Amino acid sequence: MSKLTLPVRLALLVTGTMLPLIVFAVGIVFYNYKQDRSDATRRVLENVRSMRLVLDSEVQRMTGGLQVLALTNSLRNDDFQNFRRIALGFVDQYGKGGLVLISDRKGRLLFSSATEDTASLPPRGHLEIIEKVFATRSPQYSDLFTGAINGRQVLTVEVPVFRDGEVIYDLCFSPPISIFQELVEKQRPDRLWTVTLLDTKGIVFARAPNPSETFGKRASPSLYAEMFRRSEASLPTVSLDGVALAAAYTRSQLTGWTIAAGVDESSLIAPLWRNIAITSLIGGILLLTGLTFAVRMATTIARGEMLHNLLIDELNHRVKNTLALMQAIAVQTFRSASRDERTKFEGRLGALAEAHNLLSQEKWAGSELREVIARALQPFLMNSPDRIRMAGPAVPLSPRLAVVLSMIVHEIATNAAKYGALSNETGRVTLDWEIIADAPKPRLRLIWTEIGGPPVTAPVQRGFGSRLIERSARDQLGGEATVDFLPRGVVCTVVCTLDEAR
Repeated sequence: MSKLTLPVRLALLVTGTMLPLIVFAVGIVFYNYKQDRSDATRRVLENVRSMRLVLDSEVQRMTGGLQVLALTNSLRNDDFQNFRRIALGFVDQYGKGGLVLISDRKGRLLFSSATEDTASLPPRGHLEIIEKVFATRSPQYSDLFTGAINGRQVLTVEVPVFRDGEVIYDLCFSPPISIFQELVEKQRPDRLWTVTLLDTKGIVFARAPNPSETFGKRASPSLYAEMFRRSEASLPTVSLDGVALAAAYTRSQLTGWTIAAGVDESSLIAPLWRNIAITSLIGGILLLTGLTFAVRMATTIARGEMLHNLLIDELNHRVKNTLALMQAIAVQTFRSASRDERTKFEGRLGALAEAHNLLSQEKWAGSELREVIARALQPFLMNSPDRIRMAGPAVPLSPRLAVVLSMIVHEIATNAAKYGALSNETGRVTLDWEIIADAPKPRLRLIWTEIGGPPVTAPVQRGFGSRLIERSARDQLGGEATVDFLPRGVVCTVVCTLDEAR
């Protein structure tokens, strides 16, 4: 894979930092939405409970008024003429459309607030509720049905009339349906809410919105299926208008009627999408800003790197010129010297140049020990690369250590090529190194071991090479170097403290 450019790396860094934050922010928004939705569902349920109390209060007021009518002497004495005046006063409380009826156990109408001609009145419809009034001796509340007198869909509140402890009549009041519609309109929190009153069979008799289109219809399938399982619940549903609702319902223990209400799902989801859009927009702006700064920073750094590389190249050029000048001076200086001495000096200059080339390739940030050694030994491995075995861990070197160790290894190898194991066809060299970590700073121990070379005898006088090795290790590396002339071969040990590679 090609190395990523600095602008791309910085852009990835900014993106990798910002995207998790944006995702986290969106997660918080969604969590808040779930909390708000839960709160909204709870508020819907609280509202339908409140509506049920209002409905029950209104129905109890009607029931109480009818029970007072049932106790009047004119009714108990069958004085329907005087009772009419009282009944009309009761009906007037509820506006136009109300109707008071009195019937016996068989449903025969004895009184109607709508007319004095009782002989022409048809029998009462919905006889089941009359039978309940006589059987239970308590008030009853009907479902929606078609009235026999006016032919309209009506609801009734019916109470028993007693005489001497016995039920003699059924007193029925059919309130205007508009009363319930007005109640729904007043209790509806706002236009995003749907509020519905349903009888015990799940038939709508008051609703907002669209009351005329939904009156007399059965509740939506999801609500209808649920309302007969429990007396109270919260649920998602779809209204008769096809609107998705977060809804709740509760059943009145007094009448058996159900109050259902729901808030438009879109009103709950809209804030979620709005907040996600705002969060994403802010995150996108921050991300774009970060990327812009990253690109500008990358451009600035790239210019700095370009200047740095230019300076490094200029330094390399000047150092190479200096080495070439030194080599020219050496040629003139050693013109009268032996060829061997001139070769030694040129070899040392070459080792220094190779170390410099390696560091130049790494932008003077340091190099690896194995690569430094391989460069220094390269001239000695051309004919027999297997004669020198190297083993040791990866060790990063600072530029200072790389140059000095390169010179030391070159000097050891030069002596081995002239006098030791590399001077014949059978000699071998083992070069091992290790890290010693028992000091405050780690130290490097490098061991050069020769075998199979000519017989070794300790020199009477130490040469320049040996002194160069020992002094370099002591003065420039802050360590030590020992050269042991053993009969089987020379062993050279170099120990130095490692710098941090830069």
